[in-house]
Amino acid sequence: MTHAFDKDYWEHHWDDRTSHTVAANPYLVEETAGSTPGTALDAGCGAGAEAIWLARQGWRVTGADISAAALATAAQQAEVAGVDVTWIEADLTTWSPDERWDLVMTHYAHPSIPQLDFYRHIAQWVAPGGSLLIVGHLHDGGHHHSHGDDEQPPHEATVTAKDITALFDASWRIDTAAERSRTVVGTGVHSKTLRDAVVRVTRTTSHATTAGPDSAGPERNDGVGSGESFRPT
Repeated sequence: MTHAFDKDYWEHHWDDRTSHTVAANPYLVEETAGSTPGTALDAGCGAGAEAIWLARQGWRVTGADISAAALATAAQQAEVAGVDVTWIEADLTTWSPDERWDLVMTHYAHPSIPQLDFYRHIAQWVAPGGSLLIVGHLHDGGHHHSHGDDEQPPHEATVTAKDITALFDASWRIDTAAERSRTVVGTGVHSKTLRDAVVRVTRTTSHATTAGPDSAGPERNDGVGSGESFRPT
């Protein structure tokens, strides 16, 4: 089953959720280890787990999402956690903020536009010297995990790390490009294995762009840690 992933879909998704208290994505924790806190944008922040975790580490965080229901929950969670986060309701596929951030991150965001076009769009919001962290559903022959108990993200909402890194030209440095697995505990006694594409890139010039067909490839410095990695040709 496919979805439009528009505002109506996401409002329904977040209205139906019975629990919103989850830990921050472990790849965010790993990829920001040792970083000096600065400004950060969580693009498609949902109920705010990652934004709140970053704020606890001393970052000045903005969380943006298309769903008012998600943002209301995120604001409540931030109040409980005792942190300040700026929450913005916006359609990220068309949003054009004036601000640029030291870190732009997105975790499993499913936009109404093609997935890679969405990543290309949010890359514009990274400040010179800043980083873009993408965690997406891995396209690996149908082993996709879900946003709900039964839903499976459709093919167009999945990516590979190679798909993502191909977006970036020589004005970006690839720091991480990996395809990884992790097991999480679901509802009841069930657990599930998640397959993810994890990419972190750094904007090395003030005029960074995403790649066109004739662009030179980016500098590579893949700090992939554990997991499956690759070096695309």
